[in-house]
Amino acid sequence: MRKTNESQLDLSHRILISTSDLRELLSCGYATATKIGTEAGAKIQMGKRVLWNRAKIQEYIEERSQ
Repeated sequence: MRKTNESQLDLSHRILISTSDLRELLSCGYATATKIGTEAGAKIQMGKRVLWNRAKIQEYIEERSQ
């Protein structure tokens, strides 16, 4: 299996991010990042690949932090 090529684009310009990018964005581990992403309704599955809608996650964080 080939590894997905990593892009050098800034995370703020991406609509969808990988789980590892989500972990980096949230500064937390795998379990916490996937829990937040799922609760935000941001999970998108394309075949075996899981991507996360960055805008939905940011919106969810904003609502929860008030």
